[in-house]
Amino acid sequence: MIKSFQFYYDFVSPYSYLAHKEIKKIEEKFHIKINYMPIFLGGLHKLAAIQAPAFIPLKAKFMIRDCKLLAEKNDIEFKFNSYFPIKSLNLMRGALIAEQQEVSNEYVNIFFDAIWKNNLDLNNIQLIEKLLKKINIPSNKFLKDINNTETKERLKKKTLDAFEKGIFGVPSFYINNKMFFGQDRLQFVLDEAKK
Repeated sequence: MIKSFQFYYDFVSPYSYLAHKEIKKIEEKFHIKINYMPIFLGGLHKLAAIQAPAFIPLKAKFMIRDCKLLAEKNDIEFKFNSYFPIKSLNLMRGALIAEQQEVSNEYVNIFFDAIWKNNLDLNNIQLIEKLLKKINIPSNKFLKDINNTETKERLKKKTLDAFEKGIFGVPSFYINNKMFFGQDRLQFVLDEAKK
């Protein structure tokens, strides 16, 4: 038996997608629910004064190749999104709304897959609306809710809380007051979760 842990993610991150797929296997194997923590990576990078790897040409080129290698090694269906970077702010606000409506699992699955498996352009609002219909979230209410002050402030607070825990990027994991960064650190997270 292992303890649950926190998983900090943003849909814009291909490494978060790969971690998400591994976490689903962990949840099934150990019969636990991992605590998904949506944050806004752009805001986190700003707080940490970090430039995203995607905007550094050499790192971006490496990231595409690296993600494909990791996906193949872990038998995960993956395609680097042709429309990258996807503007994820509203999607991450939407993750908070999905939590409130108790459809968080469906929301996370469908939007991660849309970007990193199905290669959809989620900068296109019509595509987002179609995906919302599939999980019974009314798009009109969703579009209104992601722009209300309460939702905006909640995402800012979650992002700031992550930063104050020492988190500077995603995917990150937090357990026993320890932070682990990167999907390749999941085994260390599991070792910690067994303590």
